[in-house]
Amino acid sequence: MITKCLKYLFWLVLMKPLVTIIIGLNIRNRERLPKDGPCIIVANHNSHLDTAVLVSLFPLKLLSKMRSVAAAEYFMKPKLLKWFATKIIGIIPIERGKAGTGFDPFTEVSASLNRSEIVIIFPEGTRGEAEQLQTLKRGISFLAKQHPQVPIVPIFLYGLGKSLPKDEALLVPFFCDVFVGEAFTWTGDGTTFMQHLQDSFTELAAELPQSRWL
Repeated sequence: MITKCLKYLFWLVLMKPLVTIIIGLNIRNRERLPKDGPCIIVANHNSHLDTAVLVSLFPLKLLSKMRSVAAAEYFMKPKLLKWFATKIIGIIPIERGKAGTGFDPFTEVSASLNRSEIVIIFPEGTRGEAEQLQTLKRGISFLAKQHPQVPIVPIFLYGLGKSLPKDEALLVPFFCDVFVGEAFTWTGDGTTFMQHLQDSFTELAAELPQSRWL
């Protein structure tokens, strides 16, 4: 009960005001956001603020259902960070670098979707340079194949890579644009799925006015 209260206080008192007032969000097509889970949110990744912004798009009543996939090596040590990351932020730790071992890194993610939760995934795999879209990793296609009926909602973020870039600790207020794409599901083929996802990000990025690209 105490942990649950701390989680709501963290998001309501700290993170919501941070991303909506100090940074400021311009959200396009908010009506495309899912009203409940299960759902997979896929977004580009330039900043540690990305998860905070994505979670803040949803009402607090869904906070207990919001989960974000993150690299285990960053958040599982020390114990205090592990507790904060899993209980307050709500991450699902992923063990990377075990390809070909028979290990399924998405076991916990699948369990989360089976509980009708909303899972945030960054298909680039890691944070990139400010406002530069990296090559998408194919892991998301394997997860989509395992859950062919679960809707996938692409979201393109712009501005957070300048507010809090990779390897920087100083927050610089910089207006953030959020473009919510049309939901889609497993296409039946990994190659066409990845192409569809790439095209979705490209189309969303094209909605940003040229004057905003700095």
